[in-house]
Parts: sequence; C-alpha cells; structure tokens
Amino acid sequence: MKVEETYIKDLVIIEPTVFGDERGCFFESYSKTKFEDLGINIDFVQDNQSFSKYGTLRGLHYQNPPFAQTKLVRVLEGEIIDVAVDLRKDSPTYGKSFSILLSSENKKQL
Repeated sequence: MKVEETYIKDLVIIEPTVFGDERGCFFESYSKTKFEDLGINIDFVQDNQSFSKYGTLRGLHYQNPPFAQTKLVRVLEGEIIDVAVDLRKDSPTYGKSFSILLSSENKKQL
C-alpha cells in the first residue's frame, strides 16, 4: 500500500497493493495497521456505499465539529471525478481545490 500526499493538508491518495491473475484481483482497501504505518491515524466508525447512474452529480459533503467525519472514497465500478475543497479558514490552502479520477481500474482511494 502506498500513500501520496496532495497539496491540501490531510488529503491523501492511497494506492493499495493489488494481487491479480487470470481470475481477477484481490487487495486490502483498508487495514488499520497498514494505515497507521503510513501515518494515517484515523478511527473509521462508519462505512457507506452509494450507487449513481451515469451523469449524476453528487453534492458537497461538509460537517463541522462535533459532526465532522473523515472520509475514504473509492470506486467499485466505473469511474468518478472526486473534488475536495479546503474550507478550513485557518489553512494555508483555504479555498483551493484538488480533483482526481477514481476508478475501478486504478483502485485509487482518496
């Protein structure tokens, strides 16, 4: 598993190690120990899944404490463009955005 930092603090790209053969592939999308080894010390407490038809635009997800949530986004089928916007007023990257193509092919997670 690899982690790549983005120019927005605390926003990282995670690339799992994929084991593939003629039958398909296998990979760990999340491992508490491996995430901690990569410096990601998050206590994930909820797992959601959504399905969207082609052309769907989903809204921004933003919560203030005490309702703030860390998110791990990945794609099971197809592809999406995921956009993160830094809305933390005290952040040096306040107002900046980052976008990435996440797909079932590249298996990247944000």
